[in-house]
Amino acid sequence: MPGLIVSVNVSEGDEVQEGQALCTVEAMKMENILRAEKKGTVAKINAAAGDSLAVDDVIMEFK
Repeated sequence: MPGLIVSVNVSEGDEVQEGQALCTVEAMKMENILRAEKKGTVAKINAAAGDSLAVDDVIMEFK
């Protein structure tokens, strides 16, 4: 869904655990916390706080 990146809680190279908060997106006047689905490593972050998102934009990639 389209929205606005409010914050990014991880950096490239960080190891994340299942359920860890990755970033917060504001959409339809609500803040949504995106969480890791499984353990992994952040390979690339494609958006930063303040960036607008279109439908299907990739926020971050994992190894």
